Amino acid sequence: MTVVLTGFAVLLFMIVVLRVPIAFAMGLVGFFGFAFLMGLDLNNFMDFRWRGALSMASNRVIGTVQNYSLSVIPLFVLMGNLVTRSGLAQELYHVSNAFLGHRKGGLAMATVVACGGFSAICGSSLATSATMGKVAMPPMRKYGYADSLATASIAAGGTLGILIPPSVILIIIGLLTETSIRELFAAGFIPGILGMLMYMVAVRYVVWRDPSAGPAGEKAEWPERLRALNGVWGVLLLFTVVMGGIYLGIFTPTEAAGIGAGGAFLIALARRSFTLSTLFETLADTARTSAMLFAVVIGALIFSDFINRAGLPGMLLEFVTALDVAPIVVILAILGIYIVLGMVFESLSMILLTVPVFYPLVESMGFDLVWFGIVVVVVTEISLITPPVGMNVFVLSAVLRDVKTGTIFKGVTPFWCADIVRLALIVFIAQIALFLPELLYR
Repeated sequence: MTVVLTGFAVLLFMIVVLRVPIAFAMGLVGFFGFAFLMGLDLNNFMDFRWRGALSMASNRVIGTVQNYSLSVIPLFVLMGNLVTRSGLAQELYHVSNAFLGHRKGGLAMATVVACGGFSAICGSSLATSATMGKVAMPPMRKYGYADSLATASIAAGGTLGILIPPSVILIIIGLLTETSIRELFAAGFIPGILGMLMYMVAVRYVVWRDPSAGPAGEKAEWPERLRALNGVWGVLLLFTVVMGGIYLGIFTPTEAAGIGAGGAFLIALARRSFTLSTLFETLADTARTSAMLFAVVIGALIFSDFINRAGLPGMLLEFVTALDVAPIVVILAILGIYIVLGMVFESLSMILLTVPVFYPLVESMGFDLVWFGIVVVVVTEISLITPPVGMNVFVLSAVLRDVKTGTIFKGVTPFWCADIVRLALIVFIAQIALFLPELLYR
């Protein structure tokens, strides 16, 4: 236990104080910690027993890079980048506004729906918040929306990007817990839609308390609504084919990602939103993002080998067994830890640090790892809008420089409360997450 606690202390020091990228921090701590547990003299680099630690690390690097199923990451990232650069965000907002904008708080509701649709394709919460901040904020200001409600609907809606499939975060959790990616994708669908609906309820609550915060906009007639749909039918079809193919077992997530990337490229060409320079920028950005994600996955796996070698999961199980409490109490304690960590860590770092530690304990208590993966993502969504380190809030504040960060944090409070309610529903009614996986695959 002393070795593990020392390892965590060194890791936090490297990340928080020295600002070492989390991929390298986890990899270094995992490597040297693993070497120390093998009984090596860390001052003697000529010790032949270093080969064990080097073999572990090299196997993780080579195995991860050569893992065919992980090609889903760059392909889905490419699909999201292609769709983002094709101007889809504006079209989705236009459609949502046409159907919802005439209601009180309708523009904020339209923003939530557009964020959900855009993030389902994009897969990135931060990118969704940054993009929709530029698209949705001007119309809401035009109709006199309060900055707190307008910005909160964007920041909260952007969190849906890591839950509604296809989600890179779900892929990483599937890798860390060795669970089915397609089951995680199926499990994330209903909680994602539930989150969208509850955010709309939060908007209604805000305008009920203060009608001036979200005045009604102009009502669009049905011909205008149908014309608005013409701009997004291609992307809706692509999403249906990609996710429908996965859910129905027609093709694997990797094959679906290839189809999605190819389809997104054709849509971008059809919309004439691409030049050679834009295509190069998109491919370069995809390569950078994919390299970063692979690096953090490799670092997390090396760190996971270290804590498993140290026997931390077994020690946690013994500790919990000695407490003699109900398993659900342990889950609630884990969620409390996540909420506290979310105040100081960004979402990916938090998942990489904690999932390798907690999932063996959760599995040993008899809980479904697919359900646990969705619970982790939902509580991580909460961290994206929780002060003092709500990443979506700070991204939006950087895009909208005339809006104070405090104003956004004040506005997201009803959305944060809606997320807590959704989290409680998923924790105590597991079928919300497990209904689709059990229906389709079990």
